[in-house]
Amino acid sequence: MRTLILANGEEVQVKCLSCAITGGLVEPEGGVICETEYFHAHQDVAYPIPGLVILASKRHITCLDELTEEERLDYITVMGRIRAAQREKLGIEHVYYFYNEDTTHHFHIWMVPRYDWMKAFGRSVESLRPAMLHARNELNTDDNREIVHTGIATLRKALSIPK
Repeated sequence: MRTLILANGEEVQVKCLSCAITGGLVEPEGGVICETEYFHAHQDVAYPIPGLVILASKRHITCLDELTEEERLDYITVMGRIRAAQREKLGIEHVYYFYNEDTTHHFHIWMVPRYDWMKAFGRSVESLRPAMLHARNELNTDDNREIVHTGIATLRKALSIPK
């Protein structure tokens, strides 16, 4: 078991945070954005970027090639639906997709919107981490968190998940 401190300051003991979130044992701040048979989408509000979505497999795997054919189809379908909702409901024109296999969590992808303020960090993928750290360290205000929560609710509604 690991002891983790969530974005809201709550301390939890879990074997795997992703399993706890996708299994409903830990409620992500702002709630679930959408859920399918194989995937769960939420935002890590520790990075207060409106429209940021983490799409995680419910099954504890680490690599894309471990997905079954059904999971692969669900993955691309739900990712496409989320992306369309980001564009249509939140006006997000560009998104970085970030996925890595050298993580202690299980298979997930970050869908990180590209906002104008991020241009100060560059335009390549290398600018993503500094921009996210800037958001975590400098944009964690009550007003911005309210905007993030509104974005979560907007995406949830667009993807037909009642609160």
